Amino acid sequence: MTDYRTRDGDRVVVRRGGPGRTIAIIAAVLAVIAAILFATGFWSADVKEGALPDVDVSAKGGALPKVDLDSKEVVVGTKETSVDVPKVKTEKEKIDVPVVGVKDNGER
Repeated sequence: MTDYRTRDGDRVVVRRGGPGRTIAIIAAVLAVIAAILFATGFWSADVKEGALPDVDVSAKGGALPKVDLDSKEVVVGTKETSVDVPKVKTEKEKIDVPVVGVKDNGER
């Protein structure tokens, strides 16, 4: 749906239906017609009993494929090494810090 105004100030609404809407309407009409044909007896469905075929299935256990693999060895461990490590040191110093307070002179 598109809504726009003309130069005269008139409001024009244009509705556009896409092909999906048309196909859905046609499918609904066909479904209603088919339902009516089945309900009136014009069409009938003769369904007979059925069964799945008997199938003999047998399987033999398999084996993993034989593989000759040459790989590298992964070695994990530790070794002693010298590394520069920074040290953080704290000290106490006396400094003046600002203080905020309220002084009451006894008046309320």
